Amino acid sequence: MMKQTMMKSLVALSVVGLTLTGCGTAPADNQGAASNAGTSTPAQTGKPTELVISTWGFSDDFFQKDVYAPFEKEHNVKIVLEVGNNADRLNKVKQGSSKVDLIYLSDYYAQQGIEEGLFEKIDRTRIPNLNDIYDIAKAPLGEDYGPAYTIGRLGIAYNPKETNKEIKSWSDLWSPDLAGKLTMPSITSTTGPMMLDAASVVAGSKTFNEDQAFAKMKDLNKGVVKYYSKTSEFVNMFAQGEIAAGPIMEMYMKDLGEAVPEAKFVSPTEGAYAIMNTVNIVKGSKNKELAEDFINWHLSKEVQEKSAKAKVDSPVNTTLQLSGADVEGITYGADVVNKLRKLDMTFVNQGLKAWIDRWDKEITQ
Repeated sequence: MMKQTMMKSLVALSVVGLTLTGCGTAPADNQGAASNAGTSTPAQTGKPTELVISTWGFSDDFFQKDVYAPFEKEHNVKIVLEVGNNADRLNKVKQGSSKVDLIYLSDYYAQQGIEEGLFEKIDRTRIPNLNDIYDIAKAPLGEDYGPAYTIGRLGIAYNPKETNKEIKSWSDLWSPDLAGKLTMPSITSTTGPMMLDAASVVAGSKTFNEDQAFAKMKDLNKGVVKYYSKTSEFVNMFAQGEIAAGPIMEMYMKDLGEAVPEAKFVSPTEGAYAIMNTVNIVKGSKNKELAEDFINWHLSKEVQEKSAKAKVDSPVNTTLQLSGADVEGITYGADVVNKLRKLDMTFVNQGLKAWIDRWDKEITQ
């Protein structure tokens, strides 16, 4: 959408059988991963191969049962996890202090890994399920690197009983009605730069304008209760009535709804922001082909559908159809995906240090 700006509007995706989800029920023939693996490596006998995966560690019970165990059985593999947040896990790989084969990161942190030369180039011919996912998810950071296995969205959550108004756009966050009831993400969080971009949009700029963005954020600052770094902080403040509105990822609406049944999620009229989590192969991995098989498995209809129905991840596989309660709380369907806004992560990484310094001086001083 913009040249050399923070924003690239998502290009309309010409996909048939739309769905941001992806996974059918396990095949009756009990072939499991093999039925979706395409060019999968045959299972071997003897001692299992160890595949080390760096990930966040959330929904561990689901992943152990529905993602890791079937793959381990099919490929004679023992999956070992290294868990933690994006920054800590990426730093371990930078320092060479782990034996990670595969690493799951948000696109923001994955771009840093690419710029540091930490990832192998993938062989896309070994990942046939790439053909079944949304175009935007196939190569979010370039053809040489891993896909996004999920796309979520950053929008606005609010309690209509406390805001005294219906929220429809990013500009509504600047309403006097929300002063003292609002939380915003920290600039150092994954979604912080998105809100800086949203401020530029609200200021009326068609391309990212740093000065206008900071001026709008400074104006908003007096009504912000707290800048949150962890989503759990948002959920706790919302549940306790300390805040009534703020930007949040849609996947957390289940937690908000349990605490505040009236809670609503809004995709702003200017467009919600795409949240993409990626998977990449770490440079030097001795299990590159096995890692590619695992990526292919995670993109399969079987895994993606189970993940969507369990509300673990919004899927990217387009070969399934969901409806009713299955689509609640997930980012689903081309009509939703086509409207998302995506940051240029190269641009973000180039400007972030200066933005953080300026944020500390002008906004949260």
